[in-house]
Amino acid sequence: MAELNPFKISQIQLDEAVGVLGLDKGTHELLRWPMREFRFTLPVKMDTGETRVFHGYRVQYNGARGPTKGGLRWHPDETIDTVRALAAWMTWKTAVVDIPLGGGKGGVTCNPKEMSDGEKERLARAYIRAAAPHLAVDRDVPAPDVYTTPQIMAWMMDEYETIAGHKHPGMITGKPIPLGGSQGRGDATARGGVYTVREAAKVLNIDAAKATYAVQGFGNAGQFGASLHQEILGGGTLVAISDSGGGVMSKSGIDPQKAIHHKLETGRVAGLPGTTPISNEDLLELDVDVLYPSALENVITGDNAGKIKAKISCELANGPTTPEADKILFEKGVFVIPDFLANAGGVTVSYFEQVQNTYNYYWTLDDIHSQLDRKMTDAFQAVYAMSKKEKVHMRLAAYLVSVSRVAEACKLRGWV
Repeated sequence: MAELNPFKISQIQLDEAVGVLGLDKGTHELLRWPMREFRFTLPVKMDTGETRVFHGYRVQYNGARGPTKGGLRWHPDETIDTVRALAAWMTWKTAVVDIPLGGGKGGVTCNPKEMSDGEKERLARAYIRAAAPHLAVDRDVPAPDVYTTPQIMAWMMDEYETIAGHKHPGMITGKPIPLGGSQGRGDATARGGVYTVREAAKVLNIDAAKATYAVQGFGNAGQFGASLHQEILGGGTLVAISDSGGGVMSKSGIDPQKAIHHKLETGRVAGLPGTTPISNEDLLELDVDVLYPSALENVITGDNAGKIKAKISCELANGPTTPEADKILFEKGVFVIPDFLANAGGVTVSYFEQVQNTYNYYWTLDDIHSQLDRKMTDAFQAVYAMSKKEKVHMRLAAYLVSVSRVAEACKLRGWV
């Protein structure tokens, strides 16, 4: 596919699901577009004294099932179409794990790696000053995403509460624990993904404890995925990891904790002792049992899908596989656990955080893990049952489950 506009890809995926479900034209058209979107111009005083103008976005895609929910990304390549696509995927994500939320997403076009903490704080507060009228625990709830952190969420919550004049900890999630954050939020995205890999291994008769696996993208989700794979599945051999600067591999295995320590110490995975270099492209094509694409969009395309050898591809990243690649992988027998199922653990624990904030009582870590395991297992089983029933790949099956739930809510409300 020459056109890799992420929002157009999300519409293509929806269109395919609607064709199978046989939804009426009005419902189909409603679900193809965001219900609301906002653009903000954000002037920020930099440490040098100059004022820089940043561009921010917030898309509230569909709130039929509840308040919209979704992360805030700070990235130099952020665009409104990326945010639209991610807001659409959040809509399907909250529906597929059956939590009472809709989908939203936000972003700022910036490079936080080049900004001081003071500049980040001023940008965070500027964003909330612009977006505050459109946010609330019962309206739209942001969360951390690419290059945003619990500290940034804390600044945003503080700015919102200053504007509102009273406490609203549930208006944003992914907060630090002392400010109402939830136990278990840090590794939730990866943990939920590994739970689905465990379930996939069962139905595919793969011995998960002896599986080989590779992780493309070694940020938060990738690092936790690397370590939790062994913790949850009782073993496995990590043979390759990569980040934006390239990758490393070792057929005899990489110790996830040593790899994480090296990444935190040096800022990259390159040079990890006992490994040899490998490119991001070659890592994707390794002959492993489980592949975790954990970086950005569109890394598995029609050009390289035919070379993918993994038995399971667990998409911890958003949108790593194009629709053209999906068809190729399905024909090859690669079992794809689609992004909005695989990485739904993050929004699920964010939902748990909202619940805890609302009644001001906080759960133990064991409670969080148990509830997350139940939600992810139920979601996987619903999607897998749909894939067998309709004889379709897992992404389309996940769409069939989630789109039918959102369409039902729209119809019950009388929107269509």
